[in-house]
Amino acid sequence: MQPPDIRKTEEKQLIGMHVEISLAEDQTADLWRRFMPRRKEIEQPLSSVIYDIQIYPPGFRMDRFTPKTRFTKWVAVEVTGGEHLPEGMEQLILPGGTYAVFIHRGPAHTFPRTAQYIFGEWLPASGFELDDRPHFNILGEDYLGLNHPDSEEEVWIPVRK
Repeated sequence: MQPPDIRKTEEKQLIGMHVEISLAEDQTADLWRRFMPRRKEIEQPLSSVIYDIQIYPPGFRMDRFTPKTRFTKWVAVEVTGGEHLPEGMEQLILPGGTYAVFIHRGPAHTFPRTAQYIFGEWLPASGFELDDRPHFNILGEDYLGLNHPDSEEEVWIPVRK
C-alpha cells in the first residue's frame, strides 16, 4: 500500500441520504439502493463523484471500533447550490481540514486490509492523530463497482498533528 497524500480541503456542501448503522446491522446496500436512482433529482451537482461518508461520535478511536460501534453513514453528492432539497434528502456540510488520502484498489471485501494498513500501521507511525471530523471515500471515474478487481476509490481520513 502506498503512503497517503496529505491534503487540505475546504468545506463542502453535499446533499444526500443517511442512516444510523453498525457493521453488525449494516444497511449500506439499502441506503445505496434508495439513493442511486434518485441522485439525478439533486440540482447543481458539482460533478458525478459520489461521497460515501462515515461520521463517528466525538472522541472516537479506531482501536475501539467493533462490529457493534454505531455511526452515521451518508451517500451524497457535492453541490454548488443546495436551495432545493429533494424529498427524503438532507444537506450535509463537510468541514474542511487536513486529510490523509489513500487509494483503495480492488473489490469492497478487501477493504479491511486497507483499513488495517491505515489505522494499524500508517497512523501510529505518522505523527498524526485522528481528528473529530467525518471520514469519507470518493467514488469517481475509477470506481468500477463493489466487486470489480480494478476498482479504485479515494479514502479520506481526517488527521491533525
